[in-house]
Amino acid sequence: MSFYWGEADDAYGLVPAGLTVQVGRHLRAMVGTDRSPPRCGALLGDVGEAVACSIYENRSSTCRAFHPAWEDGIPNPECDRARTRHGLEPLTPETWRRRKPAA
Repeated sequence: MSFYWGEADDAYGLVPAGLTVQVGRHLRAMVGTDRSPPRCGALLGDVGEAVACSIYENRSSTCRAFHPAWEDGIPNPECDRARTRHGLEPLTPETWRRRKPAA
């Protein structure tokens, strides 16, 4: 997933430029997402076990716009496909009900 080059910290943005690659005149992508299979250079951990974004507060607009399926009651087929590629079950509304503490 590419994003506007100006989001990198060597321009006026917050995304660490050292973790990006140029993919077009005005676009960058996170290191590792420009190959197959893609794996973001900012992703820590093992998919299916525990993962975290090492630049979460400074992530690109593309990452900010991507929401886990059903997190806010809205499906995300792209999330489902990504999870399936890694042998994980798609998220469901029940996934989020189990995670929220009882009121």
